[in-house]
Amino acid sequence: MSVLVCPQPQEPLSRSMAERAAPSSGTEGDVSSLHLTSDIFPSSTTAPSGPPSAPQSSLSEVSILPSLGVCPLGPVPLSKDQLYKQAMQEAAWTHMPHPSDSERIRQYLMRNPCPTQSFHHQMPPPHSDTVEFYQRLSTETLFFIFYYLEGTKAQYLAAKALKKQSWRFHTKYMMWFQRHEEPKTITDEYEQGTYIYFDYEKWGQRKKEGFTFEYRYLEDRDLQ
Repeated sequence: MSVLVCPQPQEPLSRSMAERAAPSSGTEGDVSSLHLTSDIFPSSTTAPSGPPSAPQSSLSEVSILPSLGVCPLGPVPLSKDQLYKQAMQEAAWTHMPHPSDSERIRQYLMRNPCPTQSFHHQMPPPHSDTVEFYQRLSTETLFFIFYYLEGTKAQYLAAKALKKQSWRFHTKYMMWFQRHEEPKTITDEYEQGTYIYFDYEKWGQRKKEGFTFEYRYLEDRDLQ
């Protein structure tokens, strides 16, 4: 796009001044090699001795890149998606991975080990990492392992043992339910009846009559 601007009056620069500046700057050759044309130095006459005359106003046409006129009123505010990406990028820089993250977890070694009596268990019981071992544990112990050993193999084995005892996990209430009797109503989407559930907040089994168990909240993955 084109914009008309009014140039500011400039002090005329004579050709003789450029000729004196060329040798001091180390430029070899004549002054013509500096491309000092009459367009750059429009006037080579000295300033008149009388009072300066008012500068003559003239209009010139210049070209401005279209990209310079994209934001004439300032920067455009970022969209919600751009703000989200910016926040994610800042969070990534804050929580950068460390080389120690790729190291294997080493077994904890006590600085001051306490000796135990010989009749205490010095090693874990044999086959303690199997489902058969967890099935011999009490139901309350399985619930304790499930809720307090999150993300471990013990939690996985406890959940598998609970499922073998006909307990089903409700993903909305984060509790284990078991049928107290045959449901009175069974459809393709839910079943309704009396259930026994384990309340992990009050830590005990409770009975719920007329409860509707929606199948969409049933954690039905087959734990192999």
